[in-house]
Parts: sequence; C-alpha cells; structure tokens
Amino acid sequence: MHGRRQLLLTGARVAGLAALAPFLPVAGAPRNQPYPFTLGVASGSPLPDSVVLWTRILFDPLNAAATPPVAFAVRWEVAEDEAFRRIAARGSATASPALAHSVHVDAKGLRPDRWYWYRFMLGDAVSAIGRTRTAPPPDAMPASLRLAVASCQHWEFGHYAAHRHIAQAAPDLVAFLGDYIYEWGAYSRQHPARAVRRDESFTLDQYRARYAHYKTDPDLQAAHLVAPWILTWDDHEVANDYGGLRDELLSPDFAARRAAAYQAYCEHQPLRFAARGFDDVRMVQRYDWGRLARFHVLDNRQYRSPQACPRPSRGGSNSVYRNACAMLADVRRTMLGAPQEAWLKEGLKSSPARWNVLAQQTLMAQSSQVELRRASDGRFWTDGWDGYPAARQRLLDAVRGSGAANPLVLSGDVHTFYAAELRRDPTRPSASSNPVVATEFCGTSVTSNSRPQERTAQYVAMNPHIRYGRSDRRGFMLFELTPARTSVLFQGLDDVRDPDSGLQTLARFAVEDGKAGMAGA
Repeated sequence: MHGRRQLLLTGARVAGLAALAPFLPVAGAPRNQPYPFTLGVASGSPLPDSVVLWTRILFDPLNAAATPPVAFAVRWEVAEDEAFRRIAARGSATASPALAHSVHVDAKGLRPDRWYWYRFMLGDAVSAIGRTRTAPPPDAMPASLRLAVASCQHWEFGHYAAHRHIAQAAPDLVAFLGDYIYEWGAYSRQHPARAVRRDESFTLDQYRARYAHYKTDPDLQAAHLVAPWILTWDDHEVANDYGGLRDELLSPDFAARRAAAYQAYCEHQPLRFAARGFDDVRMVQRYDWGRLARFHVLDNRQYRSPQACPRPSRGGSNSVYRNACAMLADVRRTMLGAPQEAWLKEGLKSSPARWNVLAQQTLMAQSSQVELRRASDGRFWTDGWDGYPAARQRLLDAVRGSGAANPLVLSGDVHTFYAAELRRDPTRPSASSNPVVATEFCGTSVTSNSRPQERTAQYVAMNPHIRYGRSDRRGFMLFELTPARTSVLFQGLDDVRDPDSGLQTLARFAVEDGKAGMAGA
C-alpha cells in the first residue's frame, strides 16, 4: 500500500475507534481457547489518584491469527490487598482488534501514596496479579523513592536477567529510557545463542509481533508486575538512527512506517494516549512524586533535526570532526523541537521538587572520540547530544536559569555506564568559572552489546566531565532519592548470556542536596 495512503487510513481507523466502541460486537472468552493473558500485565503513568493498567488478549504470542478478530469484554479489579478482599475499583474494558486487543484502563479514584494490586479477567481466565502504586499528594515530602532505570533490551544479545534483578529490588518506580524492542531479529521462544539479522519490522502487524515476542519473556513480565513504569522511546522502536521523519535509507514512505511503529508502541505500554492517529504522538510527560522529585520525561526522536553531516546518500548517524562539519555549529538545529524546549523550561521553572529528574534517551555529556587539544578539536558521534551542541547548550542554559533544585539527567542508548558532571559550557575543561549545572547518570543496556572497555577508558580519560565509564557489563541503575541525597548504584550482570546470572554493584555515587556534582566513583 502506498505510504501516505496507509498513514491516512491508520489515523482514520484509530480516530474513529472511540466513537465506534459502543457498537462493536463484544464477545466473552471463547470456549476451548488457551490462556489469553500470555503477555502478562503492566501498570504505569502514576498520578496521586490514578494509574494506567495494561494487558493484551493474545492466545498465541507468535501467532496473532490464533486470536479471533472480535472485541472482548475484559473485566478488571484494583484492590488494597493482594487477596482482593478490599476492592478499590473495578470495571470492564473492551479489547478491540483495532488496537491489537490491547487494554488500557485509567484506574481513577485511588488514594495517593499507597500500594495496590490489580488483575484482569476474561471468562474464567484470570491474569497474573500486578502490584502498582499511586504517587504521593502534591504537598507531601516522601522520605524516599526507590527507582530502577533501564534501557536497550535487544532480544538477540542475551537474556533478561537484569529484569529479574529489578523485580527482586522491589522499586517504587521503574523508568525505561528507550529501545524496548529492536526492529529486527529472528522470532524464537528462547533468546538465541547468536544474533541473526532477519525479519525486520516495517508494517503494523510486524511491529505488533515484535512486541508480543519480547513480552513473552518471564523476567520482563516480572519487572512489570512489581511496580508502575514511566517510559519514553528511542530509535529502535521504529528504525535505527531515525531522526524526525528521516531514516537511514532516506525512505520516501518512512512516515507510514513510523506511524505503524508508534501505534504498536502505544498499544503495548501502560501509557495515557489519545486515539487520534499515530503520525504524531505526544510522549513528553511530567510526573511529580510529591515535593521530592519531578520527572521531566523527554522525547528526543520525534521532533529532532536530521543528524549532521551524514554519509553520502544516507541518513542517520556518523562520526565527524568538529572542524569538518559546519552543521554542528548551526544554532537552528534542535534535538527536542521548540515546543518541547519551552515545555521543559516552564516545567523546570515552576518545579517545587527537591530533585528535578530529566528522563531522556542518550548521553548528554560531551564525549570526544579523539584527544582535545584546542576548542576546535573533537570527533563526535552525531546521533547523540554531541551532534546537537547548540540544542544541548540551550537545555543547560534553561536548567541553570530556571533555578530548579538539584537537576539530575538520566540517560541510556549508548550501552555503557557513565557518570558525568554537566557544566555550563560542555566544551571547556572543568574549572571554577565553569560550574556544574546538572549531574548525569547513564545506564548500560539490559542486553545490547557495546564497545570494548579499553576504548571506553580512553573516552573517559579524554573527556574531563565524564567521571566514570564501564561498557563491558550489561545491567541497570538503581537510585534511592531522599530529601537529603540521591544515591546511585550501577548494577552489572556477571554474564548476560546466562539466564540465571548473578549481579554485582560496579560503582556507587551520591549527590547531596544543594551541592552540585557527585561523590564516589
């Protein structure tokens, strides 16, 4: 189908779903069918009085055609106890084939700052029981917040043992910073022994199949069961290194592919989204955890300028020398887009929070791939913030000018643990005249591979704002936020190829309230 026509039809189909919902034929659980909740359950987007609950009706995760193309009436319950003796809310929702039989329930009327348990039912089938919680009331100062942060979980490159350890850590909240799926890989019941590049996703059905494939993993399901998630996306939910409406191949119908990928993402995550078409999806979100923390969740894919100085006849990223790529100095180029920049600036300025957390996709600290002898030196990867230096400077200026307390930047994408101090001028060495604006903690991948540690050690030595780097281990980050300090653990797996892998704390850091920069390394 022609790309533009497919895009318009997708938007029209979804825009009409809400109006048509009362008239859809709704079925109960089909007789003699397998278990319908094969992808588990999830919760997310917590507010003081509500949380989004998610599931998808799918009888065979690797064969969507096994689920009849009819709407199902799915019941749901939220309880104050795991035995469901004290029901806090209940209702029913329609799982329609127009949205891949996904269910999104915005469970409202809940009490702030407390744990709940939830489940779904279809006929006699009952889902796994998930645990979730609401955010504290706006004027409260919680004693602590336990936060797990993860990203980049390519099925092809290892097991999801990191998610098993996240579940065991019992966090209050999980932040996932992108690359929930990768657009290619062989479908299999188990994680493969080696990567096989095949079956790339282009259509809505293919992206839906990819999410269903990933969500069969029991460790990933376990991490969704223990706490609500906040999420943003990166490139591989669509295609490697895409920027705005341009992909690596400069495909003329990329807009249709992106809309299909965005729809599949929204169908499979516990998000609030407007069913008005998926050519433009608002992903930026703001969540307050009382007065302890404000999360500014950013989208640095959908509105960015294309990458600077790409390879001939290609889109996507490149590694370029600063003095050989004039585009790097163009102040018009953006990572977030002007409306999102303004939204962030306002959210920082109005924040009452003790900690202001920017949850976003990729490394923000300058990371030259060659030694910096002069200000004009440097070789940079253009897909990250180094490819958008003017946009990075505007963001740091906004953070500094806002007066927002204790800015923390959370990052992923680069499959490496980094701890860095973001200074007023990212291009200058550390100095008293170049103060720290924010502290950045970048997590490694759940599974996706990375460069040798020797090369990462060279990058750390050449870039004075980066205090720590470790690329030879997969894992996640674990934060403990209190009014007085934020503590950070870099948690590394022993062996990503071992589903029962142990875990080690590779590094510890702390940021004290009111004191710029970090302690520990």
